Amino acid sequence: MVRAGVRRLLDIRRTRISLALVGLWLLAACVAIRQANEVLDRPQDRRLPELDAWLGPEGVLHLPGSLYDTDSRGTTFSETPFAGWVLRPLTKAAENALGVAWTIVTLLIVAAIGVLVAYALPALRTRRAQLLAAPLIISLLVLSLPVRGNLSLGQMSLLPVLLALPAMLRPAPGKPASIAVGVAAALHPAMLLFAVYLWMTGKQRAAANATATFLACTALAWLTMPRDSFTYWVHHVAGAGLGGDADALSNQSLHGLMLRIGLSGPLEIMLVVLLSAAVLWFGMPRAVAYAKDGQALLGVALAGCMMVAVAPVSWQHQQLWILLAAAGRLGARQTDRMVWPVAVFMIMTFDSKTLIWGKLSAVRVVADNGPLLLAVASACAVPFITKASAKWTPQAMPQGAAAQGRFSWIPALPFGWRPLSRPNLLLELLMIRVGYQVYSFIRASVPDQRRVAEEHGQQIIDLEKFLHVDVERSLNHFVARIGWLENGMNFFYETFHFIVPLTILAILYIRKPAAYRSARTVLSVATVTGLVGFWLYPLAPPRLMPGYDYIDTVHGVQDLNNPNFGALTKISNQYAAMPSLHVGWSLWCGLMILAIAPKGWRWLGLTYPLATTLVVMGTANHWIMDAVGGAAVVGLGFAVQYLLTGRSAFSVEPPAVPVPTTGPVPVQVGAGNGSAVVDNTAMSTRAGDSVVITRSTESKQDDSDPRDDPDKQPVSHK
Repeated sequence: MVRAGVRRLLDIRRTRISLALVGLWLLAACVAIRQANEVLDRPQDRRLPELDAWLGPEGVLHLPGSLYDTDSRGTTFSETPFAGWVLRPLTKAAENALGVAWTIVTLLIVAAIGVLVAYALPALRTRRAQLLAAPLIISLLVLSLPVRGNLSLGQMSLLPVLLALPAMLRPAPGKPASIAVGVAAALHPAMLLFAVYLWMTGKQRAAANATATFLACTALAWLTMPRDSFTYWVHHVAGAGLGGDADALSNQSLHGLMLRIGLSGPLEIMLVVLLSAAVLWFGMPRAVAYAKDGQALLGVALAGCMMVAVAPVSWQHQQLWILLAAAGRLGARQTDRMVWPVAVFMIMTFDSKTLIWGKLSAVRVVADNGPLLLAVASACAVPFITKASAKWTPQAMPQGAAAQGRFSWIPALPFGWRPLSRPNLLLELLMIRVGYQVYSFIRASVPDQRRVAEEHGQQIIDLEKFLHVDVERSLNHFVARIGWLENGMNFFYETFHFIVPLTILAILYIRKPAAYRSARTVLSVATVTGLVGFWLYPLAPPRLMPGYDYIDTVHGVQDLNNPNFGALTKISNQYAAMPSLHVGWSLWCGLMILAIAPKGWRWLGLTYPLATTLVVMGTANHWIMDAVGGAAVVGLGFAVQYLLTGRSAFSVEPPAVPVPTTGPVPVQVGAGNGSAVVDNTAMSTRAGDSVVITRSTESKQDDSDPRDDPDKQPVSHK
């Protein structure tokens, strides 16, 4: 009977993992399609500008002179002569078909890189984990600035990355893989550094093959295009003067940094040479050491970071190597492990203006050169954990055991485990920043649908009149007649929306870490659902409804006949009224206050959402039905949190688990490689007792997965 129960749990787990796998690959496909559509939906003269400058009807590859002669549009070919030799046959392709094919092939290259990365991560020990991680990695790659730059410009900088990775990741690369490294270096000469890296990691034959291939490809270009080769290798010193101004922010090399801070001439060259030598001196032994430690992906990422720093020019579309440095491990605790990859992802995905709000010049300089500083720090200084270190396996994280819900499919998360420890504060702040940026981007990306939004506004007015709840106009005019009330509501509307939720999250984080995680889940689900509502049901707020004399007390009088709406042009999507996240977030705050506040303060939990509802209507920013929608998305958030964990979000203490009084009942307590079965015989059965089990998601056992066979389940005693 026990064995049948375990088999049933495993079947449920396999089903959930299959659904998660399908969902992640659909997410990756949606992200890729969205990025491709953004590129291909542009006007013809703005689509893939560099590809058009090379291969278009007036591209440099069509001109009779040198590849490196500036054409009538001021464009110069910036790749190697060998790259021109490879690309020249494509000049006969149809322009539209070539752009579509180029974008699709670029996305396929990204997908291949993502799969290689997933299979090279040491933390992913089973094929199932690798299959789950691959679409997530592909999605993150597609969103990064290097890939977006490649897609929007029509560059070919991702192909050398794909050509070089297999030889770097294999313990004994074959001849085809090493030849591919040489071809990559012929396309991007700075990648010759990888031949040195191969030699130092004990792959001398691969290094020799890569070098010979590079020389052969370069010689082929010299024989067929001697003038172009001389111009590139001699006149421009390996292309150092091609591809735009070297002091542009998109050039994240040491040379570009020196030019941006005002240095030039012999002094600048000498400093660049000295700094490059220092980066190679400190970075190359570290990269080799991590590769020999069994972290091949981290080793090649550090070598790529050095290449970005020391190359004369390292344009944005050539910086993918920095993103791969996220494979390194930092932090002794399990909750600390995600800080480094999230920070790397943020720096390589958000531009400096988005990443840093401050206007201090020193902060701006750091932000503008963030990728370069990250590359140098990764290669030379960041103390990544080695496999021999005791910190390789993170400290165990306390977990609360699951309680079966009314239905067999609750909790939906595998075995319902909920972490009880306090999450890493820096990681939480980073995720809040990422989440807010995503929220702002999606909200601002909703198409301008003024006519539809006004039609929906009329629907809301008719519905409220039918229900006899159309009180917004009377309340709005009453507020506008009383100066102190109008000023107070304006201040309330503009101030408390972010301050109060962040304050409650901070209190939960400090005093009730287990409840913090649940409350955060509820708020996140409600916000995401709100974004869906903004997109599917654009709704004009009262202040933007023509024909009704609502008074916009916050933004001032607006000319609705002006298509720019005056001051409202500086504010994101104006038709995101349904649901009201002001009311939704305030309701979440009120419920959390009722759950954790002392009795003397619980009245705030009732008055705050009520006051917010009055404010959003009194300032003509929302209808009363928007408030109902805000309450609905919060209710959905609580429901989703319960379905995932089987527990109420109001549970602020570690959950108690009823334990049978007779006979050991094995209960699986984890979904990772370190899964175990706990013998519950010795556990207390008193009401209110808590079962807290610590576990680590990693194990140094072999890669086989004993969970697939119930007969091989390991047993450990708590």
